[in-house]
Amino acid sequence: MPRDNSKLLDIATTALDQQSVELAQLKARQLRSVATRAATGTGNIDHTFALDQRFRLTFVRCHFTGGTGTSAFSISIDSARGSAYDSKLFTIMQAGTGKDVNLRVGGSDAEDPCAWTFQAGDKVWIRWTNPDSGNMTWGLEVGLALAS
Repeated sequence: MPRDNSKLLDIATTALDQQSVELAQLKARQLRSVATRAATGTGNIDHTFALDQRFRLTFVRCHFTGGTGTSAFSISIDSARGSAYDSKLFTIMQAGTGKDVNLRVGGSDAEDPCAWTFQAGDKVWIRWTNPDSGNMTWGLEVGLALAS
């Protein structure tokens, strides 16, 4: 009894198409998932954050308590290619007690590629000089999402 190969091919094609749809849905969920990284302290902020894969910065939040004063708060890239490729991406001129940082990266900046997309090995580098070190406490959070 001869087999109907076209029927087997149709079944295999349908199964592969379903797998493709499921993989696309999984990738879309992963791209929407945001990993939050945090740091806290009473001195200066000089922290880097990264994922093991290509990623995007989605938000930066920093709350300041105690002490007085403000200082420039900068977000840079610490490039895996070396210091010649490091660059400042954004600066908030006055951050400190009474002037929290709440930066949400969205809209066209949330699309790849953009200034907020980092390659594997790159790091988001955040710096801020505490104007009242030891008296002012800060809590820093960044959101990182896989990039396409």
